[in-house]
Order: sequence, then C-alpha cells, then structure tokens
Amino acid sequence: MSLGIGLVESFSEFKEFKNIDRSTMMRVMEDVFRSMLKRRFGDDSSFDVIVNDKTGDVEIFQRRLIVDDGEVEDPNTEISITDAKKIEADLGLNEETYEEITMEVFGRRSILAARQTLISRVLELEKDEFYKKYKDRVGEIINGEVYQIWKKELMILDDEGNELILPKSEMIPRDFYKKGDSIKAVVLRVEANNTSPRIVLSRTAPIFLERLFEMEVPEILDGLITIKNVVREPGERAKVAVESYDDRIDPVGACVGMKGSRIHGIVRELRNENIDVINYTTNLSLYISRALNPAKISSLNIDEANKKIAVYLPSDQVSLAIGKGGFNIKLAGKLAGYEIDVYREDTSEEFDVDLEEFNDEIDDWIIDELKSIGLDTAKSVLAVSNDDLVRRTELEEETIVEIKRILEAEFN
Repeated sequence: MSLGIGLVESFSEFKEFKNIDRSTMMRVMEDVFRSMLKRRFGDDSSFDVIVNDKTGDVEIFQRRLIVDDGEVEDPNTEISITDAKKIEADLGLNEETYEEITMEVFGRRSILAARQTLISRVLELEKDEFYKKYKDRVGEIINGEVYQIWKKELMILDDEGNELILPKSEMIPRDFYKKGDSIKAVVLRVEANNTSPRIVLSRTAPIFLERLFEMEVPEILDGLITIKNVVREPGERAKVAVESYDDRIDPVGACVGMKGSRIHGIVRELRNENIDVINYTTNLSLYISRALNPAKISSLNIDEANKKIAVYLPSDQVSLAIGKGGFNIKLAGKLAGYEIDVYREDTSEEFDVDLEEFNDEIDDWIIDELKSIGLDTAKSVLAVSNDDLVRRTELEEETIVEIKRILEAEFN
C-alpha cells in the first residue's frame, strides 16, 4: 500500500537521521500507525501493521472472525458470512478474514498529523540516542574536523557528522585552527538541554594528556604502568606522576621512549607544552623532591595539618624550583596536594640573588634593561642611585622605586 500524501517522503527523511538503528526506525513507524488506528477504530488489537524496511511502504490488515449474518457484535473484530464471501468466496464460519486497510480510511488530516508525529518522534529519539552515545564517551579522545569558527567556540564534526563544541576556554593558548582542519580533543562533558544535547570538548583538561599517554605508551593500556596524577598549565608545563607494577619496567623511561620518541608526539600535539614525567612514590619528601626537579632541595618541613610544605634550597636553586612564570612550583604543589613555600637556606649577608628570580614580580623587559647596563643581581641594582638608573636606562623613576622596593623586601 502506498503511503501517499507525503508519508513516503517522511520515511526518506527518517532514513537520513543519524544514531538510529533500523530496528528502532521500524518500531517508531509501527507505533505511529497504531496510534492512527486507535484514533480511527478505538482499538488496534485486531490489526497487523507491516513496515517494509527497504522502501518504507506500510501495509495494514484487519483481522476479523466470520460469524452468521445478524450476529456481528463488534464490527472491528467480527464480520458476517455474507460480507466475508465478498472478500473471498471460499471462506466459512469461524475462520478469519484479512482485509487490507487503505489510507483513505484515515482521511487527509489524520495523515498529515501522522507525518508531523513521525518526524517529531524521530527527532526526539535521535536526540536521546545522541545523548546516550556521548554520555558513555566522556573522557574519550575523538578526532574531528573544524566546521565552524565563532568568537567563543568552534563547531567540530565527528566522523558521523555529529556537531560537537570546543569552547575557546578549553583550547590551548597557542591553538589556531581553520575551517576544514583536523582536530583532536577529549569529550569533557555532555549537557542535556531542551533543544539538543551539547557535547563539550577540551584540549586543556588533564584527562586529555592522560589519554594521549595511553595512546602512545602500550604499557599503560596493558596495565603495567599506571598514571597516578596529571596536572597542567595548558601550553606551558605539565607534570605526570607514573608508577610501575613490574620492577623490570622503568615507568619514566617507558613514557618518554627511546630518545624521547614517545613523548615528542604528545608535546607537539600540546603546542610544545613542557612535560615532566615523575616516578610516583608514597614517600612525600621524595615525591616533592622529584616534583621540583630540576631544582635540588636541601631540606623540607611538612605541615600535615595545614597541607603546607616549607622547602629550603641554596640560593642558586630557587629560580629553578619556582620555574618560568612560577609554573614549576605551582604544578609541584598541585601534584602533591600541598602548598609549597620556598626559602633560601643562605643567611649570611654575602649572598646575592639573580634578577631572573624576580621575573614573577618584575617584567622581563625591565630585567633586560637593567642587565644591558651590567646589573644582573639584586644587590648590584640596589647599589646604584635612582638618579643614575634614570640616566643610564629607559626606566622612569616611579618604576625604579618600585623595583628597589621589591628587591629590598627580598633581603628584609
């Protein structure tokens, strides 16, 4: 039976929807037509609905029991012997007739309503399937294509053409993409809303780095090496604590690879993010020492109650412990779950401090300006008068006063 009045076209649209398997598609089609039967006849139990899974054609047959003339009580389930023989001459009492129901029985308005119901049901089902599919993929890396670029986010298409979102806030600062570029990201979360599920991706989440290691290091997938913790300052620096359950395997060496072969691909993917791989240990002192690498610490005091650690280092190791932009000490603290304070172990008046150690308080260009006139330590700057510094550099007096205040605080 031809569906007529646009229902075949509806079925064609149906087949184009993603994330819906054929058996589900057939069930929805049958449900829509059974609803039409209930509205028209009050009950659908005596009807068979057959949907052709290739063409989308629907056939509806009504089953009725043949009874004597004048004994029909329910015309939906019973038919008189006289009327039955008009359908098929050799039928007899107590047999069943199978009569095809044409679309004209329902009327044009009912058919148009069925079309709208069908499309609405499919859209809802597609959204549900899309949500379920990606809800189970949170924390999984996907490869996609940049389809649209907006001010605050990118639209990414996965390999099935589903639309995913990568907010600019979840991109590495040095990320730059054009339409059509391939992109790799992790599924961060799945947001359900009234219109359509919103799949949010990330390239800055620690789990993204963890999954990249799993892809590059077979020992991690095999369970021989475990990633205990990952902390990141996206695009700048990351620290990854690893542990091996096999004494014959060096977890750090396995993650880095021969001549850095395994980690280089990860570093490139993360826009040259500096990655420190650290041997995990339950010995907190040793763990902190490894986390602050390359700085060599002299001693430390652990305050368990306040989750603080005081680390003492030679003056020439302080800048290494702090790291460029303060990232090294910040990430070491996150890795261990403690706030780390750095102290110089020198107490004599003779010691001096390199200007580079103040780069978290003094701009690099100011430090370079001072170095250009031969002043590369704190005390060498403090020994020169403000007037001389104004004359010999491009710095303003207000700036010099502030610089000296910062340097003097170091010694006080």
